[in-house]
Amino acid sequence: MHSDDGRYTIIYNGEIYNYIELRDELGEGLFRTQSDTEVVLRAFQRWGVQCVERLRGMFAIAIWDAVEQKLFMARDRFGIKPFYWAQTPNGLYFASEIKALLPFLKERLVNNAALSDYFAFQFCLGEKTLMGGVWQMPAAHYANVSPGQTPKPVRYWEVHYDIDFDHTERWFTERLRELVEDSVRVHLRADVEVGSYVSGGIDSSLLAALGREVRPDGRYQAFNGRFLDSQDFDESRYAQALADERNMQLHVADIGESDFVDHISKVIWHLDQPVAGPGSFPQYMVSKRVGESIKVVLGGQGGDEIFGGYARYLVAYFEQCIKGAIEGTLHNGNYVVTYESIIPNLQMLKQYKPMLREFWARGLFGERDERYWRLINRANTFGGILAPEAIDQSSTFEEFKKIFWGSNVGKESYFDSMTHFDFKTLLPALLQVEDRMSMAHGVEARVPFLDHPLVEFAATIPADIKFRNGELKRLLRTVFSNKLPVAIRERKDKMGFPVPLNLWLKKGGRARDFIGDLLGTENARTRPYLGAGLSVDSVLDSQSVYGRNLWALVSLELWHRQFVDG
Repeated sequence: MHSDDGRYTIIYNGEIYNYIELRDELGEGLFRTQSDTEVVLRAFQRWGVQCVERLRGMFAIAIWDAVEQKLFMARDRFGIKPFYWAQTPNGLYFASEIKALLPFLKERLVNNAALSDYFAFQFCLGEKTLMGGVWQMPAAHYANVSPGQTPKPVRYWEVHYDIDFDHTERWFTERLRELVEDSVRVHLRADVEVGSYVSGGIDSSLLAALGREVRPDGRYQAFNGRFLDSQDFDESRYAQALADERNMQLHVADIGESDFVDHISKVIWHLDQPVAGPGSFPQYMVSKRVGESIKVVLGGQGGDEIFGGYARYLVAYFEQCIKGAIEGTLHNGNYVVTYESIIPNLQMLKQYKPMLREFWARGLFGERDERYWRLINRANTFGGILAPEAIDQSSTFEEFKKIFWGSNVGKESYFDSMTHFDFKTLLPALLQVEDRMSMAHGVEARVPFLDHPLVEFAATIPADIKFRNGELKRLLRTVFSNKLPVAIRERKDKMGFPVPLNLWLKKGGRARDFIGDLLGTENARTRPYLGAGLSVDSVLDSQSVYGRNLWALVSLELWHRQFVDG
C-alpha cells in the first residue's frame, strides 16, 4: 500500500487489534480504507519509528521511504509473525519465509553456531537461523536500513521484572482478570467467525471459555487433536468436558501413524527450520481440521512462560528447597516455596523421572544458572551420537547466561529468571510452530495471552504469589477457577502435545520403515554433526517414550534435504 503522496510504501503481515482506537487518534477523515494496514502506514507517517510502541498486536512490517531512501523493518514484541533477511552482493532481501530467500544465497551452508543452539534447545538464539547467511529480526526490534547497509536491529520494547510489593494478592487478582478479559475481547475483533484450539489444558481452555462469554450467541467451534494409540496421548475428554459445559461444538482430529509418514516432510517445509519438539506435527493436523471450518482461531501460547506452567520449574525449585533445608537457609526469603509445602505438588513430576535422573546425575546444588542450563540442555542426552568437535556448547552457554541474568530481571527470584529465559527463547520457537502450522492451512492463529499490557503486568507480580507452594500457574487457576470444569482445573498430568513416535518405532511399521530409510542413507549417516555411525535402535534405547532426540535428528535430516541439499 502506498501513501497518498507516494513517498511511503508498506508491506505488512499481521493483525493490529487496537486499529480502531488508533484510527480515532490519527483522525478518522484521513482514511480511505477499513484496513489496519492503512492504520500502520499512517501511524508511521505521524510518529515515525515510535509507531511500533503504539501497536497492539502481531506484525512484521517493512516500509520504504522513497525520499530518505531508507527501509524501516520491524517485528512484533513477541515474535509471533516471522521476518527473515539476507544480505547478499546483490542487495538486501527479506521475506516471511526462509525458503523465499534461498534463490538469492550464493551457497547453502548450515550455521554451526545455530546448530549448537539447536542441539541444546531445539531452537536458535538471537538473530541466528540454521541457514547460514539468513537472519531473523528478533522479537521487539526494528531496524532502519539504507541501500548497501546491513540491518542493525534496535530493541524498542522490553519486559521488566520490577516486582510490585505494594499491592495485595486480591488487587493482583482483580487486575489480572481485567487484563485477560480485555485481551480476549480485542482478539475477537474479526469480520469472520472465530473459534479456539482446545488442548484440554488450562490456557487454551480458559481462552475458549472467555471467548464463548464474549460471543454467547450462535455456534462456537473448538478443535482438539488426539492419538488413539494410548490413553496417554488422548486428552480429548478434557476438551469435551469444556465443550459440554460451555455449549461449544468440538471437532476432534484423530491422528495416526500414517498421517506422520504422509505429512512430516510438509511440516518441516512449512516450519522453515525445525523447532520445539514433535508438537508441530499434531498442530499441523489439527490446523488442517480447523481450516476446513473457519479461518481465525484463538490459541493458548504464552501462558506457561508468563504464569509458570512447566514442570521443570518445579524440578529446579525442588532441588533448591532440599539445598535450603540442608543449609538452614530455607526461610530466609531466598526461596519462593519450602520443601514442606512443595511435596503435595510433586505428583506432577511422575512422568519426568528420566529428566530427574539426568538432572541430578551431576552438579547437584550448583549455581542456579548452571543448574537451569543442565535442566534444559538436551545436547548432553544424545550420548555418543553427536560429534563433539562439531558442536561448540560454550558459546551457546554464554549466550544462555546473558539472557538468564538479563538486566531486566532481578537476581533474587529463580522463578523469574527461569520464566524470563523461556519467554525470550522458547516462546518465539513455539510461536513459530503456532503461526506456520496454522498458516499452512490458511488459518490465522491469535494468542491473547501475548498482549503487552498483560505481559508487562504479569512480570510485576511477586513470584511467591505466582508460584506459591510450587503450584504451577497458581494465580491463573485461582483467578479463573469458576470458568473451567473441575476436571481441567484440578488435573496434574498436562504434558503439552505428546506424540507416540517412539511407540510407533518400537513396534515397527510405516513410521519405523520411513525413518529407517531416511536416516540410513549415506548422506544422513555422514552429516558432519554426527559421530561415527547412526542407529535408530541406539537412539531409541537411550530415551523415554516421550524423548525427543530421534525427533530432533529426523527433523534436521528432513530440513537438510529440503533446504541445504535440494
